[in-house]
Amino acid sequence: MSHVELVQENGLLEEKRQLENRLIYGSYPEIVTHAEQKEELLSLLPSSYLYQDVLTLGGIKKPVILEKLLRALALQVGNEVNFNELGQLIGADKETVERYIYLLEKSFVLFVHPTWNKNVRNELKKGKKVYFYDLGVRSAIINDFRPLNSRNDIGALWENFLIVERKKTLHHADNKLKSYFWRTTQQQEVDYIEERNSALSAFEFKWNPSKKAKLPLTFSKAYEPASFEVINPDNYWEWLAVD
Repeated sequence: MSHVELVQENGLLEEKRQLENRLIYGSYPEIVTHAEQKEELLSLLPSSYLYQDVLTLGGIKKPVILEKLLRALALQVGNEVNFNELGQLIGADKETVERYIYLLEKSFVLFVHPTWNKNVRNELKKGKKVYFYDLGVRSAIINDFRPLNSRNDIGALWENFLIVERKKTLHHADNKLKSYFWRTTQQQEVDYIEERNSALSAFEFKWNPSKKAKLPLTFSKAYEPASFEVINPDNYWEWLAVD
């Protein structure tokens, strides 16, 4: 289920109360309706859903490489991924990594988010990030259901949540605008960019509402974005609900 659908069903106040749970346990209907069994149900997902669908679709007989790849991708959410490096990490060639990620996209397990590049000499040309359609699946893959106050990946969880839920909102509205991230070799970065009618809107994601952010001057000078906004738990709903 999308977050917008959950808000329509349960009300915005309740979903704001449940936000931490959504970041950790996701929003599969059976997880939402059987909250008392959520960890048990999620632990069954990789074998009963993820692997079976992908293995069937791709005619893959041995899931070991697939399992290693999913774990590696789950641990790299929010970071740029390199298919060659992933292959070396899991003991597979680049072509196998690309094929498996393609199958995982087709099965709506995850999706690849590209980098924006046009004008700046040191910006990444072929960068990619990978996000999971459901964060409960990500938690199950790495077997990490700890509360947010005891973990160090909250920034990655928040980024994944916002990007996938924004993607769902735009899809339901049949809005085909394109989205990207931006980064240079000097580690200047913009979390999320939308291109609409040749105009760019830039966004930074902060879990802590008191954290400030500003656009890198390199990006601002090169692209002169039409708007810039920091998205945090205080204002995220207004952003997700608007197409």
